[in-house]
Amino acid sequence: MTDPEQSPALAIIDAVRRSAVHYGLWFARSVERFGVDRALEMEREAGDRAVAIILDRLAGVLGVPITDDVPQPLAELDDATLHALRKALAANWLAIDGVWFQAVEKRQGMADAKAVNDACWSAFSPLEAARIMALVGLPGQGGLDALAEALRHRLYASLNEQEIFFDTDGSLVLRMVNCRVQSARKRKGLPDYPCKSGGIVEYTSFAAAIDARLECRCIACPPDPHPDDWFCAWRFTQAGT
Repeated sequence: MTDPEQSPALAIIDAVRRSAVHYGLWFARSVERFGVDRALEMEREAGDRAVAIILDRLAGVLGVPITDDVPQPLAELDDATLHALRKALAANWLAIDGVWFQAVEKRQGMADAKAVNDACWSAFSPLEAARIMALVGLPGQGGLDALAEALRHRLYASLNEQEIFFDTDGSLVLRMVNCRVQSARKRKGLPDYPCKSGGIVEYTSFAAAIDARLECRCIACPPDPHPDDWFCAWRFTQAGT
């Protein structure tokens, strides 16, 4: 058994792990107690302050200057490296989602794992939408145009191949042409993972966080049958138009 006192590097990694869990628990409990909208307001304030505190403290310890709110070594990376780093972080996010699902499924079964999964998406999707709006500078209540842009900045967009286009009736359509999870299952000869219930929560709450007037309808998503050239598809419309 490793003694953390004899392995300070491992203790540092574990401190990051504990901090991430604690931050997530604060957000999750705030959602439960106050609702998603109020929790997002609180996260915006707490998150902005937390990032500033973290960067300032770590920069002081490591002797790294901060340039435009970003550690200088990170700011100096070339675009290709930054893109690869962002993709790696997105892949890690998806892997974390997967190992949690498997851990719950192993102990409690598929039904409970899906229930926890859907509950997580109901809080994470609005949070991701809010962070994208802040980072990209999208306006509130920006309609389908804002949604189309926001969908291009999701963590999934770094991992999956997707098509986003306006249909002839003015609705916005998202097709997941290549899904990292479903493609891996297909390569292993496994059936599609039935992700429709989670997808409905995910896309409906994401769209509503961009603009409360937006509505989402599932065109098809496993376990629904779908054509070979995409795994799932979603149609977004704006109420009153």
